[in-house]
Amino acid sequence: MNDDTRLREGLEVCASPSGSVAAATANGVYAALDLGTNNCRLLIASPAGDGFRVVDSFSRIIRLGEGISATGSISEAAIERAIAALSICSDKIRYRKAHRLRLIATEACRAAANAESFRARVASETGIRLEVIDRETEAALAVIGCSPLLDARGRGAILFDIGGGSTELVRIERDPAEQNASPRIKAWMSIPLGVVTLAEHFGGRDVTAESYARMVREVAQYVAPFAGEHGTDLHDMHMLGTSGTVTTLAGVHLNLARYDRRRIDGIWMHGSDITAVIQRLRGMSYLERANNNCISVERADLVLAGCAILDAIRDAFPLPRLRVADRGLREGMLVEMMREDGALRAC
Repeated sequence: MNDDTRLREGLEVCASPSGSVAAATANGVYAALDLGTNNCRLLIASPAGDGFRVVDSFSRIIRLGEGISATGSISEAAIERAIAALSICSDKIRYRKAHRLRLIATEACRAAANAESFRARVASETGIRLEVIDRETEAALAVIGCSPLLDARGRGAILFDIGGGSTELVRIERDPAEQNASPRIKAWMSIPLGVVTLAEHFGGRDVTAESYARMVREVAQYVAPFAGEHGTDLHDMHMLGTSGTVTTLAGVHLNLARYDRRRIDGIWMHGSDITAVIQRLRGMSYLERANNNCISVERADLVLAGCAILDAIRDAFPLPRLRVADRGLREGMLVEMMREDGALRAC
């Protein structure tokens, strides 16, 4: 992992209203946890100059949302996996003496009937008190986390975050009439489809041309109204993607023997590159996907569902370039907390 995250591009950094607060928190330790439908991710960092320095991190695929679309509840097996991962996160937070925390949960805890009892059990067994955020907050945090990767010479981007249980789409744009304008959210939407829900419904291990096309059509129905209203006038814009889907595609595109965040975060991919990688993945068997070190057995039955979501988004927003972000909600939470405390100067 690249230990330094800077804010050289994207959201404008400007004078802090309170220098005393900045001085008091400059050496503090912050922790951001994102419990998603598929992953549990933790990032612990300290402010450093115009960004932050990562102190510790953790990521594990736990499939919290496995089966929710069929049963309506988080399964006991998923709860056990989540508590095991969150116990590690709790230990890391204590060991690093992080006192400024934001610990969020997303779609699985929004959708599950037993989410409240799950959160109570997590708090009892790990000490972590999860905050369930709404989809608008999720989209806003993704924008904060990924905005540094916006093309500084462009007008804006269509940002997408393909999650396990939901997918967020955001149109970010600078005001052309304002010199050195900061990017702003012009419109956003969230659909209740992610790689886990889509793969469970259509099948993720053995994906045929027909089942893949059905997945694309299913996603396209949700995306179409947003694209109809906000998918025009795309001149000088690009796509900006944050998710395991796009980082996996980038790793396969580069033929990496092992996933390397330093080579993935910020990489540009052209439309032809994306098409070629998706075709390559669709031509692989489940075992071939599982044996690829950039996919692994943990994502082998989910990656084609992610590709179908991406293809539906690409059809709706035919932009020639995609910038890949191996960053997102956790970085957004860290930046937001540090700015609130004055540890980062921000508008």
